[in-house]
Amino acid sequence: MAKYKPQHARLLFIDKKIRQGHYPNCSSLAEEWEVSRKTIQRDIEYMRYQLDAPLEYSAQHRGYLYTEDQFHLPAMDIRESDLFGIYLADKLLNQYEGTPIYDSLCSVFEKIEQSLPEKISLDSSEQDKFTVFPPFSTVIDQEVWRVVIGGLRSSEQVEISYKTPGKQEQWRILDPYHAVRFEGDWYIVGYCHLRQEVRTFSLSRIQAAEKTGKSFAIPEDFDFEKLSGSRFGVHWGKDEIRVVILFTSRVADYIRERTWHPSQELTETDDGGVILSLTVNHLLELKRWILSWGAEARVLEPRFFAEDIRRTLLDAGNRYKTLENP
Repeated sequence: MAKYKPQHARLLFIDKKIRQGHYPNCSSLAEEWEVSRKTIQRDIEYMRYQLDAPLEYSAQHRGYLYTEDQFHLPAMDIRESDLFGIYLADKLLNQYEGTPIYDSLCSVFEKIEQSLPEKISLDSSEQDKFTVFPPFSTVIDQEVWRVVIGGLRSSEQVEISYKTPGKQEQWRILDPYHAVRFEGDWYIVGYCHLRQEVRTFSLSRIQAAEKTGKSFAIPEDFDFEKLSGSRFGVHWGKDEIRVVILFTSRVADYIRERTWHPSQELTETDDGGVILSLTVNHLLELKRWILSWGAEARVLEPRFFAEDIRRTLLDAGNRYKTLENP
């Protein structure tokens, strides 16, 4: 059983409000916690009959109170490592700043903080010892987020105007299956009726979105984990491709110290270099990553991919034959 269930946090929140003497009722508690009135009513009944809370409703104050002043709802047992996790969670929220869900995440985290036992508080001085540098985030239109994510949650088709870089906007019907957060952007994986296949769309490139009122069902054979299993980045395809890359001794330590892909294998070379082998189902982002290593990386297999990298580097070199402005 999970240690921190949403209900436990709500119960601590209700307990705190009652002990503050505010005489909260189901309506006020439901509004503040953003749940239904019936949910709070069930929580109140649970506190009364399962936790033996001395709860009573005051008709005069139109809210609940404890008839025993010393009663405290049993709080969750917070270990030092748990509290440290809360410190870091607060910092990690920064990576979502500027996205449509940032305010909601902050609201949830604030409620968790409020639900902690009174003897436990988040030490701001300790939080100052940690910093999270968030990835550069794309800009997503709030209305686009609302419509598309709403369609994903309710299995409702949406019509979107999508702008692929370098091309004109184009309207299409989309069945949103799955949302992915990757390197500062949100992506929607779904069935594109225009192309009649499952595709991946960046939410930041959706210029407009509208509800259609039509529902859809996700195919039984859709398996996101299987679809994205061999990915290197956020793009994926159908074919599995084994890629072998030789890195020089100057950068070999950087390659050794990190897991770049679940399928990776490392082979040492006599001159201190390292050979990285991995199997992916799309080459676009792997190509960009290899190019980022410049002359320190060389593709050994497959040959067609090595030739593609070679042509790209030659084109880049030609652009620097002269340093005069065009």
